[in-house]
Amino acid sequence: MVRFSLIAFLKTILNEGLIGAMDEVGKKFSEGELFVPEMLMAAQAMKGGLGILKPLLAEGTTESKGTVVIGTVKGDLHDIGKNLVAMMMEGAGFNVVDLGVDVEAAKFVEAAQANKAKVVALSALLTTTMPAMQATIDAIKEAGLAVKTIVGGAPVTQAFADQIKADGYSDDAPGAVELARKLIAA
Repeated sequence: MVRFSLIAFLKTILNEGLIGAMDEVGKKFSEGELFVPEMLMAAQAMKGGLGILKPLLAEGTTESKGTVVIGTVKGDLHDIGKNLVAMMMEGAGFNVVDLGVDVEAAKFVEAAQANKAKVVALSALLTTTMPAMQATIDAIKEAGLAVKTIVGGAPVTQAFADQIKADGYSDDAPGAVELARKLIAA
């Protein structure tokens, strides 16, 4: 008679099936073999799989890799990139608190405190809203939160991230997931 743990089996599906597949999709995206539409389809499939697994895993002792608060900064209503990062973060085992778009600095601070976040991820697509990233990072530091901040979005660069003293920058969703993993492990 073969005995197995249902939770162990579900974790294998999650880690080797869903997360492993998304890691491969992220790698192919970074190499230019896949594009945003394929990434979105894969992320949606991952989200569907997680929707099935989550209630079953909740019965066991599944441990989150940490909480990530994510949102598009004040004045910006764009969310495709943010949504992709959020889905990939969730798929990688993070608890994700998505604040949506047009989010004020104070709301990021409140959510990070309330959810004991390890990472706050800020998105901006408009150059005119990039100063809101600085304001948010300043508010997080003023609140004395021990949280890492990461930034991204089309106009955002590593130089800008350095200028505003963000803890990290990524130009794509797979990179953001890897960055969050590294920052939390550090």
